[in-house]
Amino acid sequence: MRHIISILIENEAGALSRVAGLFSARGYNIESLTVAPTEDGTVSRMTLVTRGSDEIIEQITKQLNKLVDVVRLIDLTEGAHIEREMMLIKVRAEDNEQRAEMTRLAEIFRARVVDVTDCSYTIELTGNSQKLDAFIQAAHKPSILEVVRTGVSGIARGDRALHI
Repeated sequence: MRHIISILIENEAGALSRVAGLFSARGYNIESLTVAPTEDGTVSRMTLVTRGSDEIIEQITKQLNKLVDVVRLIDLTEGAHIEREMMLIKVRAEDNEQRAEMTRLAEIFRARVVDVTDCSYTIELTGNSQKLDAFIQAAHKPSILEVVRTGVSGIARGDRALHI
């Protein structure tokens, strides 16, 4: 099962390396990883996506909690949450037909064309991973020149919050 783990971690050199090392040493995969400072410059928020049974995720969270750098963590998938990912996708737009098709596709997915050249459009799209995957499928592989995705960012809904 897919899990989104949100971690408050001390904002210092080596913290990310220790988290990645924990996963690597145990043979677990990180599907997605985003890290950025919070409103408190001494703490960063790390959001990682991994897959595993409930027992494996419990073991991962226990091991993460043992790391000195980890301040707090929650598994967002245990409750209601919001998740988003951002994608930049460069697609062929060499003629009027391709340009019209890509513009129409961007409108359908509520995306924005952020760069235009003689032969390509760069489109920005935000949403959950399934929405981004659906856009890629709809754009057709021969049209796609390049794809860049940020990875998942997530936050719990309602009163549930991750803070110090």
